[in-house]
Amino acid sequence: MVELTDTHCHIQSAGLKAGSANANQALWAKLDGLSGLQLIQRAAKVGVNRLVCVGCDLADSQLAIKFVADQPNCWASIGIHPHEAKDYVDSPDKLAQFAALATQPKVIAIGETGLDYFYNHSPRAEQIRLLRIQLELAQKHDLPLIFHVREAFDDFWPIFDEFQGLRGVIHSFTAKQPQLEQILERDLYVGLNGITTFAKDPEQIAAFKAVPLSQLLLETDAPFLTPVPFRGKICEPQYISVTAQFLSETRGETLEQLAMATTQNAQALFRMTNEATD
Repeated sequence: MVELTDTHCHIQSAGLKAGSANANQALWAKLDGLSGLQLIQRAAKVGVNRLVCVGCDLADSQLAIKFVADQPNCWASIGIHPHEAKDYVDSPDKLAQFAALATQPKVIAIGETGLDYFYNHSPRAEQIRLLRIQLELAQKHDLPLIFHVREAFDDFWPIFDEFQGLRGVIHSFTAKQPQLEQILERDLYVGLNGITTFAKDPEQIAAFKAVPLSQLLLETDAPFLTPVPFRGKICEPQYISVTAQFLSETRGETLEQLAMATTQNAQALFRMTNEATD
């Protein structure tokens, strides 16, 4: 059985009335109360042996840290999603509490952070301020970043380029070749998920195929973006095996090649260790 790494999921709130209010709770409730631990166990049966639990606000990030503390092969990323910017940029207390999380055990990244001009749940100016705050935090602690960028690359790149030494991944990549080239020029990784199994745009599909294996990461974004043939069900980490199989066939790589490379890439970017559980 191949070994796979889910570099982006939100299972810390599964089975709980806690975590991000951005639909996570409502979706996990549809899994009949399955806990994050049960989701880990289900994933392990198909070779998904490492997971990154990604925070979307202060409470969600705190929950992710608590969840991974006693779960071997699970790590936390702390982030404030651009949707939440309006609730944080003018709250020094909240930002201080968030920044303090960066040194907690098993925190291996900052994110998800970025810009979302598709929904504009927060004003663009406030999204940009919050992005810069999180870039500074990552730079201070030498942590990689998990980026959410939707219809906002024109504003994102000039801000990213202001900072030196940043590393990270563009999560849930759905753009096309010009955006891919910008990502690769900056030595960032590209996160692909279940969207690849149902995308219809030929240019988008071509971009998925063009991601170098050396810069590819796999993710689910669970409970979102369930791959074909499980559309309509709640996404969970076990489904990364479905996306991996699809991508190996689409890209012309063996499943073993894809699994080994993406797991090595995840280790290289996130420097995963299990000190808190040893």
